[in-house]
Amino acid sequence: MPANPPESIPFYLDPDRPLVERVQDLIAHLTLKEKVSQMTHEAAAIPRLGIPAYNFWSEGLHGVARSGRATVFPQAIGMAATWDRDLIDRVASAISDEARAKYHEALRRHGSTGIYQGLTFWSPNINIFRDPRWGRGQETWGEDPYLTGEMGFAFVHGLQGDDPHYLKVAACAKHFAVHSGPEALRHTFNAQVSKRDLNATYLPAFKKLVMEAGVEIVMGAYNRTNDEPCCASQFLLAETLRKAWGFKGHVVSDCGALNDIHLHHHVTQNAEGTAALALKAGCDLSCGVYDFLEDAIRDGLISEADIDCSLERTLGTRFKLGMFDPPDQVPYASIPVSAIHSPEHQALAREAAQKSVVLLKNRNAILPISDKVRRLLVVGPNATSLEPLLGNYYGMNESLNTLLEGIFGGAPEGMQVNYRPGCLLAHPNNNLSDWTFYEASSADLTIACMGLSSALEGEEGDAILSSANGDRSDIGLPPNQVEYLKKLAQAGARIVLVLTGGSPIALGELEDLVEAIVFVWYPGEAGGQAVADVLFGRTAPSGKLPLTFPKSTNQLPPFEDYAMSGRTYRYSDEEPLYPFGFGLSYTHFVYSGLALDREVISSGEALPLHFTLTNQGPVEAEEVVQFYLSDLEASVEVPFHSLIGFQRVSLKPRQSREIAFIIQPEAMMLVDDEGERVLEPGEFRVMVGGCSPSARGEELGAPEPVSALFQVMP
Repeated sequence: MPANPPESIPFYLDPDRPLVERVQDLIAHLTLKEKVSQMTHEAAAIPRLGIPAYNFWSEGLHGVARSGRATVFPQAIGMAATWDRDLIDRVASAISDEARAKYHEALRRHGSTGIYQGLTFWSPNINIFRDPRWGRGQETWGEDPYLTGEMGFAFVHGLQGDDPHYLKVAACAKHFAVHSGPEALRHTFNAQVSKRDLNATYLPAFKKLVMEAGVEIVMGAYNRTNDEPCCASQFLLAETLRKAWGFKGHVVSDCGALNDIHLHHHVTQNAEGTAALALKAGCDLSCGVYDFLEDAIRDGLISEADIDCSLERTLGTRFKLGMFDPPDQVPYASIPVSAIHSPEHQALAREAAQKSVVLLKNRNAILPISDKVRRLLVVGPNATSLEPLLGNYYGMNESLNTLLEGIFGGAPEGMQVNYRPGCLLAHPNNNLSDWTFYEASSADLTIACMGLSSALEGEEGDAILSSANGDRSDIGLPPNQVEYLKKLAQAGARIVLVLTGGSPIALGELEDLVEAIVFVWYPGEAGGQAVADVLFGRTAPSGKLPLTFPKSTNQLPPFEDYAMSGRTYRYSDEEPLYPFGFGLSYTHFVYSGLALDREVISSGEALPLHFTLTNQGPVEAEEVVQFYLSDLEASVEVPFHSLIGFQRVSLKPRQSREIAFIIQPEAMMLVDDEGERVLEPGEFRVMVGGCSPSARGEELGAPEPVSALFQVMP
C-alpha cells in the first residue's frame, strides 16, 4: 500500500483511525460485485481502490509450507512430544518471522502475493487424535484435550505475536469440529457425538484458542456433526463460536467443504443454496462456492448486509495484518530476508527435534552408544530417505539431514560405521542372498531405521502408498519390515530400532526382539543430527508420548465411531503397548514427598500441593512432570484420569528440587450428560509422575508416581 498518503485519503487508508471505522469505510466504497470478489480465498484485486489481489491460503504446520525455502521443524505430533510450551512458542515465532520476510519480499519483487505466500496461516490443527488409524493425526497435538490446548495456545501466540495493534501472522484453529477421519469418508461423514463427549473432548482446545489465545481464524471441517454440515452449522458457528465464546475473527471453510454440502451431504440442492446457508450460519470466507452469492441475493436467500457482516471480519483480519498501512508503521514489515532459514532457526529446529525423541525401550542401558562399540551397522528404508523427515505440509531447504547423515556425522572417529539399505519401505525384498545379515551378526550394534513415511499415512490424495485414502487399516509396521527385522534378530544382530512416523505403531513380537526402541516422529530438517545426538549421548532423551500406543488394531473401537468410550488413555481400560505420557531417559527420576495444602476443601476452592523431584542418575536431563486428576465419586461417566498440568524440569545429577502446583477448581469439574461443566462434591485422587497413571508405565520403567486423596465438600 502507498506510504504516508496525503490528507485527502479515504478513512480506510488512514492508520490513525479506529479499525472498525476503516473497515466499514472500505466496505462502503465497494460495489456488490467487488464485495463478492473478496468472499473467496482468492480475493481479487480492486485496482480503482489500490487493493491488490490476496490469497488467504497459506500453511505453517511445522514451518512455512509449500512456499520455497524455509526452516523445517518437526511435524506437529513430534512437537507435541516435547511437552514444552516455551519451545513451541519460539518455533512458531520463527515460522512467523520467515512468513513475514517471504511475504514482504514477494510484494517487493512482484507487487502481489499468490497462494502460500500470504499472512493468513491455516494452522494449527487442534483436532483430537482419537484413533491411530487416522493419517492426518500427525498434524495434531495428540489425543488429550488439555495438552492440545496448551500446545496450541503456545503455537498461536508465537505466530500472532504480542504487538497491541498488529498481528504478525493470523493463525487458524482447524478443523471445527469433531473431525478425525476416516479420510475416505470425510466429504460425506456425519459424526454423531454426545453432548458430554463434545464438551469434554472435542471442543475444549478450540475454546481455549478462541477465548484465551485470541486466534484470528477458525476453519470449519468437511464432515457433518450431529447432522449439521460443520461449515454451515448454527450450533457450532453461531451458538458456540460466536455467541458462547465471543469469537471476533473470521471463519473459513475447508477447501471444497462447501461443495460437499450439496454434492455429498445433500443438505441443500445446489451451490446457491449452500452459499446462503453457510453465510447465514457464519462462514465468512469460502474455498469455493461463494461465487454464487450474487445469485443468492437475487433470489432473496440472503441480503447484501449479510455479505457486509462477513467482509467486516475478513477485511478486519487484513487490516490487523497491516496490509492497508504504510510498511514503516508495521513493525513486522522490517523482518529481513536473512531471517529465512537463519542459523538461529536451524539451531531451533535441532533443539525441537532433540526434545521430540521418545525413548521407548533401553534394555540393559544399551543406549547411549558407548565408546566400547567398535562396529556399527545402519540399515533400513528410512535411513537415507528425506520423506521420513518431512511428514506433510512441509517446506524445503538445502540442509535436510537424513538419519544416515546424522549417524555418520555423529559417530566418534575410530568407530567403524557401515550402511546397507536392507529392505524397502513397504515392498518385499527379492534378494535371496542379502549380505546384510552376515554384517549385522558381526557388528556390535545394528541401527535399524524403520517405520512410516508420508507415503504411507497422510491426507486424502497425499499418501501414495496408502490404500485407505491416507489412513492405515492396520497399525503395525509394513509386513516386509517386520519380516526383515525378524531375520536380523535371527542372525544375531543386536538391534536399536529407530522408528519414524506420525502415529502409533504396534510392534507385536518385535518389541522383545530388539534391544532399544527410539521413536523420532517426522523430525524435520535436523532429524539426523538430533537422532544422533540422542543415540551417542550428547543429549538425554526427554520426549513423552502425546498419545497412547495400542498393542494392536483389535484394541480399537470402530474407526467411524466418535464416542470416546474405549478410546485414549482417558477412557480405555485396555493395556497399551506404550501409555500416554511415557518416555524413558538416560537417568532415573524419583518423585517423593507429595503433600497437599489440606485434604478437605470447599467447592470452588483451589488446592496447592508440593513434592520433590530428584535426578538419581549420572547425567543431566530434563523430566516432564505430569499432573493427573481422577474423580472417584462422579455421577456420570468421566475419564479414568485427566491431565491437568505439566512442567519441564531440568536437573543435574543427584540434584533435587521442590516443585509446587495448584489444582484449580476448573480442573475438578466434570462434564455432565447435557454437556455442562459442574463441580460435584466427592473424593478425588491427584497423581504426579513421568507418565499417565498405569501399571504398564511402571513395568516399562517409568518412575513410580506419587498420589494423594482429597475431599471436595459442598
